[in-house]
Amino acid sequence: MTICVFAASSDHLAPCYTEAAEELGRLLGRGGHRLAFGGGRTGLMGACARGAAETGAEIIGVAPRFFDEPGVLYERCSRFVWTETMAERKTAMEEMADAFLVLPGGIGTMEEFFEVLTQRQLGLHAKPIALLDTGGFYDGLAAFLQGMTEQGFAGRDVPALAALCGTPEEALRALTDAPQRQAQRRSKSEYFR
Repeated sequence: MTICVFAASSDHLAPCYTEAAEELGRLLGRGGHRLAFGGGRTGLMGACARGAAETGAEIIGVAPRFFDEPGVLYERCSRFVWTETMAERKTAMEEMADAFLVLPGGIGTMEEFFEVLTQRQLGLHAKPIALLDTGGFYDGLAAFLQGMTEQGFAGRDVPALAALCGTPEEALRALTDAPQRQAQRRSKSEYFR
């Protein structure tokens, strides 16, 4: 299974986040999965890739050409997929992924998460999505999504489209145990049932 990981690139994070990301990478490799990610050397992206590399996992870095500078990209990727823009990068990761795992991150990570969540709600894909809620990082987001649903701004199924998981083991299990479904486009009237 190719698991696409969206994650922070910042190095200014509490150690608990880095430790969880490295452990996730190791679990991906031990499970025989491929890691697809944004190719970054730093932050949780780099931590996950280092963990995966420890186990000999295949690591696919996806990056725009303008990131190809010393110290920016993780050099031990099995291969790189180069794009011209950030939008092309996201599309390439989405297309190669069998599942999505969202680690704590900033606005770029949130943009990636909401894109795949929206596509899943629309029935454009049926790939499983999990949020790694290290240290309760995503508790506020879960409450926000629930509030959107309760107030009628999102369909009742939206909070259930992404599994909220407290540990790397739980997050990986949520993806690998998810039933395989075919994407089915939904009519506009179905969004808010």
